[in-house]
Amino acid sequence: MAWVWLALAALFEVGWAVGLKKAMADGGGVVWAATVGAMAASVVFLGLATRELPLGTAYAVWTGAGTAGVFIAGVLLFGESADFLRIGCVMLILAGVFGLKLLSP
Repeated sequence: MAWVWLALAALFEVGWAVGLKKAMADGGGVVWAATVGAMAASVVFLGLATRELPLGTAYAVWTGAGTAGVFIAGVLLFGESADFLRIGCVMLILAGVFGLKLLSP
């Protein structure tokens, strides 16, 4: 179940990062509230994951998966660059995330 909590934490991390960009642009109260809620949910799910997973592994996977997700969201939602080198760098991050998953209990 720890990996499910960690996946949810990463999804909410992507949500709050996207929400933060939208909130800074639009400034709407609902967007800000959803962003803060996603931040809290992300941290709570990370905490649940650390009950069973090593802290270093959980944190690295959380940030790595969140980074990759935010990169994809930026490309799809905000038209950010998806050039070969940027994609390659994100793939290296994901390789590290999968490596930690494979090497963890």
